[in-house]
Amino acid sequence: MPLGIQSFAKLRKEECYYVDKSGLAIDLIESGTYFFLSRPRRFGKSLLVDTFQELFEANAPLFKGLAAEHRWNWTQRHPVIRLDFSEGMLRGRAELDERIRDLLDDNASALGVQCQRQSIHGRFAELIRQAHDRHGATVVVLVDEYDKPILDNLETPAIAREMRDGLRNLYSVLKSTDPHLKFVFLTGVSKFSKVSLFSGLNNLRDITLDARWSALCGYTDDDVDTVFAPELPGLNREEIRRWYNGYNWGGTSVYNPFDVLLLFDRREFHPYWFETGTPTFLVDLLAQSAFFTPDLDRLQAGLALLSSFDVGHIAPEALLFQAGYLTLREVSQPALGQWVYTLGYPNCEVAASLNEALLPSYGLPARSSFENRIRLIDVLRRADFTAMASLLRALFASIPNDWYRNNPLAGFEGHYASVFYSHLAALGLDLRVEEATNHGRIDLTLRFAGQIFIFEFKVLDGDRPDGSALAQIRDKGYADKYRSHGELVHLIGIEFGRVARNLVGFETETLTPGAGMPLSAPATP
Repeated sequence: MPLGIQSFAKLRKEECYYVDKSGLAIDLIESGTYFFLSRPRRFGKSLLVDTFQELFEANAPLFKGLAAEHRWNWTQRHPVIRLDFSEGMLRGRAELDERIRDLLDDNASALGVQCQRQSIHGRFAELIRQAHDRHGATVVVLVDEYDKPILDNLETPAIAREMRDGLRNLYSVLKSTDPHLKFVFLTGVSKFSKVSLFSGLNNLRDITLDARWSALCGYTDDDVDTVFAPELPGLNREEIRRWYNGYNWGGTSVYNPFDVLLLFDRREFHPYWFETGTPTFLVDLLAQSAFFTPDLDRLQAGLALLSSFDVGHIAPEALLFQAGYLTLREVSQPALGQWVYTLGYPNCEVAASLNEALLPSYGLPARSSFENRIRLIDVLRRADFTAMASLLRALFASIPNDWYRNNPLAGFEGHYASVFYSHLAALGLDLRVEEATNHGRIDLTLRFAGQIFIFEFKVLDGDRPDGSALAQIRDKGYADKYRSHGELVHLIGIEFGRVARNLVGFETETLTPGAGMPLSAPATP
């Protein structure tokens, strides 16, 4: 199992599992010269960069039996300059400049050239030209984690801008050295605008949302079924899909390799990818933006918004998408040239983990929230609505009064619905948002334990329940499409009072399979 292996040579020599991306890599090389790819962390970007390097250095034995074996010209070698910013944390422009100089010197030594220029811009350009002259072949430039020095400092915008300016100075060399370049590939997590980071590099092709390269990193469903077939017995195949599949950039959906490899190694379902990086900055940004969390599973945005990523100007939608917490669900063109991208959670792992991480920002103490959710699983299985009402009241009662006094989210109309939704979503169950607005109304469908639960949520100005939540489920026929499913359908109307800051109404009704009349219609005042 190639856990943590980012070296193509090591992976091949140790005969690890390998999903062959060499054919796609050659397809990309043959289609142009300058490329940029954004993918979330731990998605195989470094291994892809290493694959490019081994191809251009003509290490033929490593590709025996792979798609590249009979497609590549192994008699032609190209000098490769590789810049990797993945190591360590850089906390200032001086540290960044020192790191860049070290990287340039290491590459010069490996290529057998000596650079005399002192400035970073001049030294990089000199390195490219000398490598071309010495080796008699145009140069390949590979940049891994091109944006990490910026991302590591987003919470300190002044330093992040220094890092951005320093990297822009470095990358601007690629334009002036075009005659000496064979292939250029930059990859990282975020997608900074060309104006802010790649000024002048107009021929850089962004393939992030190009359907042809959607599976350039990651494992497809077919990869899991074929390459990893020996690891599948004993694991629920459908649950593997539900938990880990679903990342999509306009073409074939993929799994995060990190999740798949750890699942097969440990044989247990865990949020492996999510646990490798706490999205503190993202959670704080969503809370500051008073984000209505039910919208996260059906968010619509234009390409400009998804790409609007720069220091001090980071749209939550862009950060969620680029960091891998949301992915493409659908792409439509309602009018010529007007593209609409519908985003949602890629899978159960991300949906459950992100919503759990958001709950403390919405006022819920982590420990009591966790204990409440564990009890709620049993309550849902038994369809014990009296216990459910008690649990939900206890949940909202656990939000400290000081939180309401000191947090701007307390005045956010969607706060109650966001807490309710995220609390359920954190269970990792089959929860679907049918309709969500930022006015406190939420319509959810939960399928669990052979039952269907339909929730409607209302926020009332007063503290006297009016029955409007359950009435809306009935009047709008939300249950109609489930009547033929052969399962119990539970209608649950929940009403919140602004003054009480808690449930003031909780009504339920249960429909028997295929029936039109309720089995029971209990009401909890």
